[in-house]
Amino acid sequence: MEEEFHELTDRVRAELRSPQDLVAYERLLGLARKNTPAGREELAQMLVAVERPLWAREIAAFVLGCAGDKRAFETLVLLLNYRDPVRCATAAHALGRLGDPRTARAAAALATNPLRTAYALHPVRLLAELRAPQSVPALIATLERLLTPHNPYWRVALACVEGLGALGDRRAVPALTAAVAHPRLAAAAAASLARLGVHEDVTAADGQDDGEDARAARGAGRGPGPERGEGPGGGHGLSG
Repeated sequence: MEEEFHELTDRVRAELRSPQDLVAYERLLGLARKNTPAGREELAQMLVAVERPLWAREIAAFVLGCAGDKRAFETLVLLLNYRDPVRCATAAHALGRLGDPRTARAAAALATNPLRTAYALHPVRLLAELRAPQSVPALIATLERLLTPHNPYWRVALACVEGLGALGDRRAVPALTAAVAHPRLAAAAAASLARLGVHEDVTAADGQDDGEDARAARGAGRGPGPERGEGPGGGHGLSG
């Protein structure tokens, strides 16, 4: 936990706005380092107390989660679904060590929610790490939904591809085979299929896709043009 904890506390320190914030911050760090039952109880109270800043709840939930204290679950799931990717990553790290059976169900619900795709990267990675019964079905469903032309969430799709390869479940073969046709996913999909004992020729898929794009551009009376801009998920489309 040490490296992740230092990254979290360094980031949070930049959010402090008053001397009172600094005092509260130093107290939280002291409780985390002592790691006593009394200290964990005080951290748990921080999660339900009113008018506590988000950074204080985040530190408390992270410490409790990494210690296997299930009282951190609700706060960590809230942070896993947060708009700030750094907080999502911190929550995913703690949830992966919490050992709560509810975690996989929550991560699967977030990953498969089409309204939350922009924030699904860390839930997807967490599902692969957990290797829970929900992991493979959720990753397949999410990947299949993202295999549309010029989908802006290609990094989420790539995480699904890599996660399915790591999980080694042959139920993923059809979705991974379909992913080979997408240039941004082709190499990773072929590698994941190879781990499942299936081999695909990604060169043919790449060439076919590039040729179709070029023909479409010529048919529209223009050149290939500049690469498309990034979508809300912070990346380019699958076929961009």
